[in-house]
Amino acid sequence: MSIEETASWGEEILGLSGERAMVVTLVTALVGYLVARGYTLRFVRSLARSSKTQIDDMLVKHGVFTRLSLAVPAILIFIFAEVFDPYQSEVGRLALVAITLVLLFSASAFLAALNEILNSMEFVKGLPLNNYFNLIGILLYVVGFIVIIAIWTGKSPGLLLSGLGAMMAILLLIFKDTILSLVASVQITTKDLIRVGDWIEVPKYGADGDVVQITLHTVKVQNWDKTYTVIPTYKLLDEAFKNWRGMAHSGGRRIKRAINIDISTVKFLDEQTVERYQEYNLISQYIEEKLQEVDEYNRQHHLDTAQLINGRRLTNLGTFRAYAKAYLRNNSHIHKQMTFLVRQLEPGPEGIPLQIYVFTTDTDWVKYEDIQANIFDHLLAVVPLFDLKVFQQPAGTDFQKLAPAGEEPAAGN
Repeated sequence: MSIEETASWGEEILGLSGERAMVVTLVTALVGYLVARGYTLRFVRSLARSSKTQIDDMLVKHGVFTRLSLAVPAILIFIFAEVFDPYQSEVGRLALVAITLVLLFSASAFLAALNEILNSMEFVKGLPLNNYFNLIGILLYVVGFIVIIAIWTGKSPGLLLSGLGAMMAILLLIFKDTILSLVASVQITTKDLIRVGDWIEVPKYGADGDVVQITLHTVKVQNWDKTYTVIPTYKLLDEAFKNWRGMAHSGGRRIKRAINIDISTVKFLDEQTVERYQEYNLISQYIEEKLQEVDEYNRQHHLDTAQLINGRRLTNLGTFRAYAKAYLRNNSHIHKQMTFLVRQLEPGPEGIPLQIYVFTTDTDWVKYEDIQANIFDHLLAVVPLFDLKVFQQPAGTDFQKLAPAGEEPAAGN
């Protein structure tokens, strides 16, 4: 029913005309609002409290019914708009605009309630539902804006929509970041790249910590120093980032660290040294088996072992590597089903790197660091027992040892 087609049935219902009809209409609208806001809302809230479901509680919490109550006076004024002659057309359209705005605000509150309801469910935790509800909210307000213009101008909404083609370039420019963020958000969600709670590293933005919030436009990361880094969503697809979720779910966290051995301390083992090493419980069986293997090889090839260089022999570095492997295998904090390596890397200016490449059974950062520190505390302490030295750059005390007694080393320029 159009505003002009309401005829005079409003006046007939009220039985009044002129200013009295206007006053009665306004009073009726006010009373209708007070009744809806007071008694009706009170009744709805009591029903929500008594029901077992949480849905109606969320609707009350976000003010869906409170906002809907604002539509009552607007509806009454629209029904009796003819009493405001000669401004009935303007009053009727204004009432329709008010109704539309109330419905928009109520729909927005409903989306907020639905978002909170879904986020409280276990099976959707970690999914960036906020992005989709933000998008729906934007589309809702765009449609509502078009409907309001159509009501006020008396034009068809379809005609207005057809004229939006000329405005697309401007809209794309204005909403460029929103569109890019929306596309990025869809890709992040469908490919499951990031979730709330993931530990990520984005070196370009100095982000290193847990994802605490994912919205349409930004990803919020709480760094380990308790600061926050906010990254535009679409930038995450332009830059490389690391997600540690796989590590957390695997049940193991990698240790990859090397001890640099001084090359000058590597040597063959003589009989006295072998006897001493055999007293080390973790490798006594290894040495016995290895000696049998070496002796068998040397006999088969008729090698003269009077000289250390002839034939196969044990070395202190190889024996230390065997000790490190045995020590790690007896450590309950090391994962035995994941990659387990104690290997030599290419020798360099800083000696021979003996790398430990294993995984801990605990992924918690603090416990992981304790486990790693304890392992290397022990290995560094036993290095001298294998007649090896750890390589490190010369310090001031090293130069002092080189200076003749009573002389100070020359100061550098």
